[in-house]
Amino acid sequence: MAIRHLLSLAELGPQNLSYLVNQSLAYAAAREEPAKPLAGKIVGIYFRGPSTRTRTSFTVGAIRLGANTISYGPHDLQLATGETIRDTARVLSGFLDALVIRTNQSIAEMQELAKQNEMAIINAMSENEHPTQAIADLSTIREAFGRLDDVHVLYLGEGNNSAAALALAISQTPGMRLTLVTPEGYGLAEDVLETAHRLAAKHDSAIEHHHRIDHLPTDVDAVYATRWQTMGESKTDPHWLEKFAPYSVTPALMAKVSKSSATIFLHDLPAVRGQDVHDDVLDGAQSRAFRQAQHKLYSAMAVFRWCLADEEATRIARHA
Repeated sequence: MAIRHLLSLAELGPQNLSYLVNQSLAYAAAREEPAKPLAGKIVGIYFRGPSTRTRTSFTVGAIRLGANTISYGPHDLQLATGETIRDTARVLSGFLDALVIRTNQSIAEMQELAKQNEMAIINAMSENEHPTQAIADLSTIREAFGRLDDVHVLYLGEGNNSAAALALAISQTPGMRLTLVTPEGYGLAEDVLETAHRLAAKHDSAIEHHHRIDHLPTDVDAVYATRWQTMGESKTDPHWLEKFAPYSVTPALMAKVSKSSATIFLHDLPAVRGQDVHDDVLDGAQSRAFRQAQHKLYSAMAVFRWCLADEEATRIARHA
């Protein structure tokens, strides 16, 4: 059986990304329990950090598609006692059909685990990128507007792994536009930005990145925020909060940048109310943040189908 790894959206291509968004939306719209394409399969859920939405989404998604799951914490595998990644992959690939991994470290460990073709490796977040989050983001946007073409997203806050994934996804979606506005010193990594610009030029989308909170677009379709302390990790600069404070999404900011009342607010959650977003925005009529969280389940289900050789996904991958 052929399998595919999902490590980075930069490796995915627009056809595969479109398939994942379409499949995610199909699951979101389904009125009945889905078929069981993962019946008889075993999925490992290996999370080296805390998670509410992503861990639950992948676990529930695997179960709904018919798989059994086994969960590993940060100290459960012999990796914690010195076993090599290659040996761990060799062993686990004899038991598991897929391994979903979250780490707040480099993607290098996932890449090493993916040097085999028996077990799909799925990046459920690394230090560099959160690819399945961006699939949920695009699904939420298309559900709200019925399209992705000509949609302009304004991202405010740190250039973290969610921002990286969003940039890589939008750069491969024709007609979309992303403006990232981040505090000085907390921008998107240069290599990610270069890749996003290259992909955007190829696929007729647009990526802009700057630090001018006083120079915001005023006609956006979606405003996106994330928690300023990614994964709750502290920042070394004792004055970091002062730098981030102007980037807080308030009702006044939403009114200033919104194209109309149809403009939506997005957040990958968890939110720190009163910092990255105010209650009136997160709980307001424009907010789609909690629907966005629900889409993490549907995107996880779509990723499982793509990674474990869905026939349509195989056809698309061959022509991508």
